[in-house]
Amino acid sequence: MKTTMNVKHVLLVGLCLSGTAAMAQPTLKQAGKYAQTITPADLKKHLTIVASAEMEGRETATPGEYKAAAYIIEQMKAIGLQPGNNGQWTQSYNVYRDSLTEASLQVNGSKLNLNKDFSATTANYNSHMSFGEVVYVNMEDSLWKNNKVDVSGRLVLVRMKAPAAGAGGRGFFGGPAMVVGQLQAKGAAAVLVMGDRINDGKEPVMSNMTVVKDPARQGINFFSLSDVAAAQLLGADAATEKGGKLLSKNIKASVHFSYHEKQITLVSNNILGFLEGTDKKDEFLVVTGHYDHIGRRGDIINYGADDDGSGTVSVLELAEAFVKAKAEGKGPRRSMLFMTVSGEEKGLWGSGHYGNNPVYPLEKTTANLNIDMIGRTDTIYESKKDSAVYVYLVGEDKLSSDLPGVSVLANKNLKMVLDGRYNDPLDKSRIYFRSDHYNFAKHGVPILFYFDGIHRDYHRPTDTVDKIEFELMAKRAQLVFLTAWEIANRNDMLKRDKPLPAAALTR
Repeated sequence: MKTTMNVKHVLLVGLCLSGTAAMAQPTLKQAGKYAQTITPADLKKHLTIVASAEMEGRETATPGEYKAAAYIIEQMKAIGLQPGNNGQWTQSYNVYRDSLTEASLQVNGSKLNLNKDFSATTANYNSHMSFGEVVYVNMEDSLWKNNKVDVSGRLVLVRMKAPAAGAGGRGFFGGPAMVVGQLQAKGAAAVLVMGDRINDGKEPVMSNMTVVKDPARQGINFFSLSDVAAAQLLGADAATEKGGKLLSKNIKASVHFSYHEKQITLVSNNILGFLEGTDKKDEFLVVTGHYDHIGRRGDIINYGADDDGSGTVSVLELAEAFVKAKAEGKGPRRSMLFMTVSGEEKGLWGSGHYGNNPVYPLEKTTANLNIDMIGRTDTIYESKKDSAVYVYLVGEDKLSSDLPGVSVLANKNLKMVLDGRYNDPLDKSRIYFRSDHYNFAKHGVPILFYFDGIHRDYHRPTDTVDKIEFELMAKRAQLVFLTAWEIANRNDMLKRDKPLPAAALTR
């Protein structure tokens, strides 16, 4: 009898413990309550500060970015997160700012005027070069497209076309740096870019920073050239070229240039907030958004409310929702890193630094959910009001067969349109490579990127808080939260069973 009672007692205790353990594992059904704490009002409250004039456009390693970082840290503390980098809120890396000291350019014996006939970007390196011939490249003609134009070791003249209406964008991916990068890949020695705005010397140059200490390793020299100056090279072909009808060709010309700069060292910071998990605390889910933007040009501020103020404040709201869940005994099983990164607009610098110097093991990181622009309706959907509750999902099926199903499950009640039009890494827009998830994907970490598309104010001073659609933004942020909840609480880490083709991992 005594023995029998002990067995029953043991069984009863075992069942109670089993029931407690089951209750301690949060379910997606429970997540809705916490998703609803992500509200349009709270998102607007944060974004009004992050995208304010006081932040001066949050350019990397500037006072505006430092102010934004201080605000994010203050909010993470208030939410109840812990410092995510061994007791520190920041993960720092060096940024090198270049300052032009001298630039000269001569064409056929005529000395051009700096900041009138040409301007120099401080993405250049100290050099003096002379050429007796220029290769004019028309990137729209069949000669260039069929690889019949040899630019190796040569000076190239190319026109930078204005972006299409609504395409927006200059910066690392949208402006002359991308064109020059394509020419550099073909072996060009230097480039003269027509059609780009000549810097009058009164404004800072956006590309005057690098994370490469030796500027000689960062690229090739290029100058912006006025149409008047270009005509001295093109001669009788100038009018034909301006009309887009001139085919790629070699042009005899005498060109000499010199360039000299000095370099100073600055610091930029990723901001890391940490929430410890329960029974799977040694596995990690990383949620990211970049808090930098393209800064100011003279008195004109590029506010970056959508890009990526929207992602930054969504990271804060997601973190707060998870902290609330944990306070009520429904905290995530896996530990969570809420990280706002810097340097995205310069070339994914902050996430690149984390990827190369991870605070938490990447092999134990189940996924990265990256939020970059979720506050607007793009030019594709603005005429589709019946289906405007959408979000673009990028990369979810590229490294893990588990992720697509998680998105569908998370979206069950929200009923958003999950659009995959940018999901192909080889898509001409190359969205897969254009935000911070890439620096996790290339290390084999499954990723999912949330994006609202390219709207008319992208990378323009008009990307302001008053244009944000906060109801839509809240729904998208709730989708990220529900997806994160499921990933953080599932029994197993996401499979890594679908490696990308090597070609797709080459930017």
